[in-house]
Amino acid sequence: MGIINRILGIGRTAKDLSEVFVANRTEADAHAMRRFSQAQEAYRAEFATATRFDYFVNGLNRLPRPFMALGTIGLFAFAMADPIAFSVRMQGLSYIPEPLWWLLGAIVSFYFGARELHHFRSKPPLASPAQKLHSSEDQNAALEEWRSLQGQRPDWLDGD
Repeated sequence: MGIINRILGIGRTAKDLSEVFVANRTEADAHAMRRFSQAQEAYRAEFATATRFDYFVNGLNRLPRPFMALGTIGLFAFAMADPIAFSVRMQGLSYIPEPLWWLLGAIVSFYFGARELHHFRSKPPLASPAQKLHSSEDQNAALEEWRSLQGQRPDWLDGD
C-alpha cells in the first residue's frame, strides 16, 4: 500500500484537494485563538490605566438603555396598580406640544444612532472574496503548493 501511495500520490493529493475546499480545522482554530488573544490584549491595554472617574463614566454610559427598558415595564405595572392615576398622567402627555416630541425623538435617535455608528465604524471593513483569497493572514497551504506547482510536471509522470 505504501508503494501505491507513493507512486500515485493519493494520500497527499487527497489531503491537498480537501484543504482547497475546506480549511484545515487545526490551523483555523489556531488562527481564531490568535485573534481572540489579540482582542483580549487590546482590552487589557485599554483598561490598564483606567481611573475611578473612567469607571464612573463607563457606568453612566451603560444606564440609558436599561432605564428605558425597565421604565417601560414599570409603566405597565403602574397601569395595573393604579389605572386612574395612570390615565391622568397619560392625558397629561397629550398636552405636550408636538415640537417637543420631535426634539425628544431627535435626542433619542442621535444617542442610539451615534452608538450604532461608533460600533459600525470601529469594525474593520469586510474583505471581498478576492481580497480573502490573496490575504496573507488566511493562507491555505494546499492552495499555495498547488499554485507553486502550476506548469510543473508531476513526479509520477516522469516514468514515460
